[in-house]
Amino acid sequence: MISLRADHFRRATAWLAERLLTVTCVIGAIVAVADRAATPLGAQTATPATKKAPATQAPATTPATFGIGRPATTAEIAALDIDIGPEGVGLPPGRGTAADGAPIYAARCAGCHGKTGKEGPNDVLVGRLAGDAFPFAHDPRAPKTIGSYWPYATTAFDYIRRAMPPDAPGSLKDQEVYGLVAYLLAMNELIPQDAVVDATSLPKVQMPARAHFVPDTRGQPKATAAPRPR
Repeated sequence: MISLRADHFRRATAWLAERLLTVTCVIGAIVAVADRAATPLGAQTATPATKKAPATQAPATTPATFGIGRPATTAEIAALDIDIGPEGVGLPPGRGTAADGAPIYAARCAGCHGKTGKEGPNDVLVGRLAGDAFPFAHDPRAPKTIGSYWPYATTAFDYIRRAMPPDAPGSLKDQEVYGLVAYLLAMNELIPQDAVVDATSLPKVQMPARAHFVPDTRGQPKATAAPRPR
């Protein structure tokens, strides 16, 4: 009876030892896996290595010239330097009358501005308002003709020579431009029909609208008043 119990005890002890060994192996495996998993986590929490900033390139220097084009010749500059100011500075030699300009107007201008400068279809050139009124600020329909709106006769020469006719701007000779200006001024009853227009007489033509135009002083320093005497 005692031998049977001892044998049973030995078997129970062996079974228990086997189970303990199994549990120990499992725990060891779990610990090993945990250690391996913790290694990347530690690496992530470590201070990262400082990255080197990319080397900055030196700014490109602007070349003195891009090698495009060429210097304009004296003749090319002179062909474009033809502006005429209000005082007539720059008016070329030549002369013309209304009789000289009438056939030029009929051939080169009437198709756009009408037979007498009033019919259009483009801008109306001829016509004065009653009493030389200047209603343009409140009446945008009032015709802005050479006789009612233009402040200087000299700028009519400048504009015609530079921009007219629209299909061949700059093609009119100075003598032809003088004749056209004389014709348009005479049609607006600003000069007599037989008046001669040239570099001397054109700046002297008094335009009805001149007093309605003033120099634009916006952006210029304001004049300071003189101190009052004490």
